[in-house]
Amino acid sequence: MISDTIKLGKRGTVVIPAGLRKRYGLKEGSQLIIEPMSDGVMLRPVVTLPVEIYSPERKAEFLLNNTTTLKEYAEAIKKIREMGLDPETIPHTKPKKK
Repeated sequence: MISDTIKLGKRGTVVIPAGLRKRYGLKEGSQLIIEPMSDGVMLRPVVTLPVEIYSPERKAEFLLNNTTTLKEYAEAIKKIREMGLDPETIPHTKPKKK
């Protein structure tokens, strides 16, 4: 583990050593989270997760493939038709009889 001693500058500025910036992929403008700890503070990089946007067809596929009973399957078919889609064109596996 890399450790180093740094100084707190004016206005609370902290310079993270180059080796640590490189190791964690930190560049100018990178966002960090600062968390209070019982013995000090911890800085960690902010993790940004991409937002997935699903098409109506993909949503219909989720609806159909997540059914476990024929009753749920029939409800999913109805919802998909209300979405203006043809359930027969959506790739899925019909649940076994229950």
